[in-house]
Amino acid sequence: MQKLGVVLLLICLGWASCTPTTEKETPPLMLDSPIPEAISLAGQELFPPKETAAGLAKKDSLLQIAQRNFEADSTQLDNIIWLGRRLAYLSRYRDAIAVFTTGLRVHPDSPELYRHRGHRYLSTRKFDLAIADFEKAAELVEGRAIEIEPDGLPNKLNIPLSTLQFNIWYHWALAYYLKADFEKAAELYEACQKYSTNTDLLTATSDWQYMTYRRLGKLAEAEAVLEAITPELEIIENASYFNRLLMYKGMKKPEDLLDLNNTDPDQLLNIVTQGYGVGNWYLYHGDTEKAKQVFDRILATTYWSAFGYIAAEADAVRMKD
Repeated sequence: MQKLGVVLLLICLGWASCTPTTEKETPPLMLDSPIPEAISLAGQELFPPKETAAGLAKKDSLLQIAQRNFEADSTQLDNIIWLGRRLAYLSRYRDAIAVFTTGLRVHPDSPELYRHRGHRYLSTRKFDLAIADFEKAAELVEGRAIEIEPDGLPNKLNIPLSTLQFNIWYHWALAYYLKADFEKAAELYEACQKYSTNTDLLTATSDWQYMTYRRLGKLAEAEAVLEAITPELEIIENASYFNRLLMYKGMKKPEDLLDLNNTDPDQLLNIVTQGYGVGNWYLYHGDTEKAKQVFDRILATTYWSAFGYIAAEADAVRMKD
């Protein structure tokens, strides 16, 4: 692993020697560093969470493949993208951002690199930088046909479901949601529906769109979002969003989705993914104390890069103000 870090650093320094740089553009690549990967909105230092030995070994082996491909041709766009993505899957977001940034010197018109770097700016709570990247990605992708984006962590059927265009608009809208600019988030989620071309993407967009409208007090618009959601929809990977939407429709109860007393480590991610929607449900119905309890339970987990966690973090900070 240390060798990998050295190789990455040398490559990035090699690129940097050919191009004028700034500190913002070239964050240092350091492994086994006491420097946190991010700072929470409440000022807490965030470090990569612990993983099982088997999970870590699999991710590391895939990273080594990406590294070898990158060493073979560091200018090839896919090699740059996959090296950055594999680093991010190991919660090495500073390294991933550095790879995407240096890649943009070789491919300055790549919407893919802006899209992926923007995603990791979200992970590290740099919402304004994320917004700038997604806006640039949207500009660069204009006129291109819809492009399936390969999965780094395939679903149970090994069927890629999302597209480059979907991921740009989806994450762009989320950045504004996290900043509590719900008007702009609503506008972008409406645009994202155009790219929500299968039931999994529909449920993901609809869930955040519904929550955005509720934050704006637009109940009629929120209810209209739910019209396309029926129990018969076939969902491959976004079951959490689907269950939340059924809860909003009154077909499920909050306790059907979330057990705050569950201490099973394997259920912690479920507490984050299901929990944020449940917390919002309590918030919409005026039970602020219950919502805060749910948000606090989410923040007690280690899944700090999950969107539900970041959103709960943002809400918890605002609720203290």
